[in-house]
Amino acid sequence: MKTKTINLSLPGELLQDADRVAKLQYRSRSDLMREALRRFISIVRFEELNAYGARQAKKLGLKPTDVDRLISEVRTEG
Repeated sequence: MKTKTINLSLPGELLQDADRVAKLQYRSRSDLMREALRRFISIVRFEELNAYGARQAKKLGLKPTDVDRLISEVRTEG
């Protein structure tokens, strides 16, 4: 994958914390930032998926207990 260089502005204290963690993890500053961004994106995607599921459940009139029951039913059918 081709990489691109970007400029990133951080408050001094956050940069110091990042450098400290990078050093403890034997990582470069760039590697630490990439991993942090990957994790943040994963969290956002999970939240989007969760919100989608909640909207679909509401449309279908499902309660959380219905979801557990339906999953159990599908698993026993297979």
